[in-house]
Parts: sequence; C-alpha cells; structure tokens
Amino acid sequence: MVDKKDVYSRITDKIIADLEQGVRPWMKPWSAEHAAGKITRPLRYNGQPYSGINILNLWMDATEKGFSAPIWMTFKQAKELGGNVRKGEHGSLSVYANTFKKTELDTSTGEEVERDIPFMKGYTVFNVDQIEGLPDQYYALAKAPDTTPEERIATIEEFFAGTGAEIKHGGNKAYYSVASDHIQMPPFEAFESREGYYATLAHETTHWTRHPTRLERDFGRKRWGDEGYAMEELVAELGAAFLAADLDITPEVREDHAAYIQSWLKVLKEDKKAIFTAAAHAQRAAELLHSLQSDQELEVKAANEHTMNSAQPEPA
Repeated sequence: MVDKKDVYSRITDKIIADLEQGVRPWMKPWSAEHAAGKITRPLRYNGQPYSGINILNLWMDATEKGFSAPIWMTFKQAKELGGNVRKGEHGSLSVYANTFKKTELDTSTGEEVERDIPFMKGYTVFNVDQIEGLPDQYYALAKAPDTTPEERIATIEEFFAGTGAEIKHGGNKAYYSVASDHIQMPPFEAFESREGYYATLAHETTHWTRHPTRLERDFGRKRWGDEGYAMEELVAELGAAFLAADLDITPEVREDHAAYIQSWLKVLKEDKKAIFTAAAHAQRAAELLHSLQSDQELEVKAANEHTMNSAQPEPA
C-alpha cells in the first residue's frame, strides 16, 4: 500500500515541473526515437496497454531515463519469464486504484451499511531496456511495423468515420460545438502535415465525447479560460495523446494552445488530484471512441493480443 497523497504529489509535481519549462509531458514520447518503430501506450508484460495516469507517468519516466521500449513488468514477472533485472537498475511507479466494500455502522440510523472504500496500491515496474534474458519477442517488438503511410492513414480515416461524429470542413479554426454537436476542422490542405491534421481531429473528437448524450462531461466551466475550461482542455490534450498512441500518429503541439499552460499550472497546483481526474476522463473518452468502431477493428485487436499472449509462460 502506498500513501495516496504522496503519489498524487509525486506525479503532479513532475508534470508541473515540465509545464513550467513550457514542455507538455504527454508530448515528450515523440521527441526521441522510439525503438518500437511507432508511438504506443506503455504496455504490460502480456501486451495489455496501461491506462489513465500510468500512461503519463511511465511515458515521463521512459523519456527521463532514455528508455525506448514500450514494455514494463514487475521483478517477479521478469523472473518468471526467465529474465533478470540488471543490477543497479531502479524501477518506476505503477499505480492501481480501486475500491473494496466494507460494512460500517451508520451512527445516524444505528443500522449497518455497506460502503465502497477507495484504495490505491503502488507497484514497482521495470522497462524491458532494464532487463536481460527475456524471450526474444520482447526485444523483437522493437522492429518497425510493416505498413505504409498510406495504409496507416486509411486506418485513421476509418477510425474517425467509425465514431459517427459529424465532421465539417471550412474556415481557419478547429473546434467542437456542443450546441450543434459537430466538429469543425480547417481543410486538410491547410495543415502543414497530415499528422497535424489527425492529431487536431483527435483533440476535437475527444471534446465531442463530452456531449450530454455521450459521457456528459462537465467541469462547471462558465467562461473561456476559467478552471472548468482548463480542465476540459487538459482532458482533450490527454485524450488526443492517448489516441495518437493507439493510431500511430505523431502529434504536433498546437500553438493556439500555448495559452492553456498557465491555466493548467494553476489547476494542478491547487488540486494534486486534478491530473488523475483528467487522465481518467481522457481514458473514458478514448475507450468510448474505440467502442464505436466496427467489429473488424475489435477482431484485429483481439488477434494482436492473442499473438502476444500465446508466447507467455503458463501460470504457475
């Protein structure tokens, strides 16, 4: 068990330090060569992606320590796979949060009631780059995918079409309108790169999930630039980063979002849980967008996970 306040502070303080330098830590994984040959979320030893705040924390650690592999595992998991954590290596924090039920006496009624008690556990995990002797598959994943840019772009187009979001093109601003429930994008040709177009679309599509008929996400924003506005923009930034990892997009920093950094700093300094909340909302947004895809995408995902899992050792 870990001290929740300590975890909130440690992770939030790391993000604040980067933002104060003008760096968005969720953009950092793309600033250095990635040995996996593509952008990806951090992965567990069995190929399952991490979620929520663990994505940000492990991305930051990978960047800080110069890791290029996307796979992480505990000391025990490495040992069970025949690997060995190199002497002197220091692990990274992985957080698991959940609730357990506890029966308590309600002093106002004198009756026993069942309550959900939140808890948080911390695990130490090591990057594949810190481990020797693992099966070849863990190092073979560092090969670039055998796809062409045209195929990747076609897949991305299909993904956004699969959400069912109404996407209009025209003008020189990108935004999502709750009132009309549509995404407005400048023409594709107006962007300096196709990655910039798709990353921007990922951002606005994350906003699209906040509609009352979908996730009904509302931080009480009343005017441009207030804390509620800043939180929604933070969710969209993180959601776009998560989708970029899933879709193999290299995002580009939008200059029109530079003004948000000070707002994010204010929110994070006042509430150490804010980044955890934003990451959780971003995770839910990404999951919703994936859930709207066709059965074909889900079958491909299941096949990829089966390939990874088939090489795992049988549980003891």
